[in-house]
Amino acid sequence: MDLIEKINKAKEYIVEIDNSPINVGIILGTGLGTLADEIENKRIIKYEEIPGFPVSTVVGHAGELIIGELMGKKVLALNGRFHYYEGYDMETVTFPIRVMKALGIENMIVSNAAGGMNPSFEPGDLMIIEDHINFIGNNPLIGKNYDELGPRFPDMSNPYYKEYIKLVKECAMDLNIKIQQGVYVAISGPNYETSAELRMLRLIGGDAVGMSTVPEVIVANHMGMKVLGVSCITDMALGDSLEPLDHSKVVETANKAKGKFVTLIKEYIKRM
Repeated sequence: MDLIEKINKAKEYIVEIDNSPINVGIILGTGLGTLADEIENKRIIKYEEIPGFPVSTVVGHAGELIIGELMGKKVLALNGRFHYYEGYDMETVTFPIRVMKALGIENMIVSNAAGGMNPSFEPGDLMIIEDHINFIGNNPLIGKNYDELGPRFPDMSNPYYKEYIKLVKECAMDLNIKIQQGVYVAISGPNYETSAELRMLRLIGGDAVGMSTVPEVIVANHMGMKVLGVSCITDMALGDSLEPLDHSKVVETANKAKGKFVTLIKEYIKRM
């Protein structure tokens, strides 16, 4: 079965459960799944039930697709994502984004937990992603290109839609929520970075670092979707003063920041 057939099988399964038009797709990162609790009149589909979907294996990722209503808009939320470090290939990691587009979704919100490399950041900050650097060592568009999905050589001059960045900044200002803005660097993981690696990533222009998001955003841009990206800064990844880190601390800080994340995204969706 080729990629198009797999996308269509997943789409058909979801449409049988809910076939109403969807305004926005949301990817909920580590510890940020609380937004799913705000969705009303929802249908929950476990990933393992959807043809072609893998299963998320990471703590803090529920592994369910949710369709419902949020702030007057119809949304589809992925509560949990797939990572390259879990052993999935890039086509599998980005498969849910392909299915979103097949369902008619043109707008995507992607969130993640990230380490802050900019010394002006603090744990618990939210950072609007203005651009990214792909340091994973792979690309989801390598291999056969399906022209019906997008061009062989897609443009990436505006990967995070500038109008949406402007809108979410206005939302944060009106809500009195402190917001940062910067460049997200994606690495493969699963180990956290060494001090020398962090110094290098900061030197090349990174403000935050994580192990996700970029493959999904590349694929979304390949298909002409408009993307807003938001990182929750869960720890300070400073090369000159690096402290030991484990995943539980990342989840704990994300949980502390989830209130303002939920408030911000709800207001953003309301104004879209």
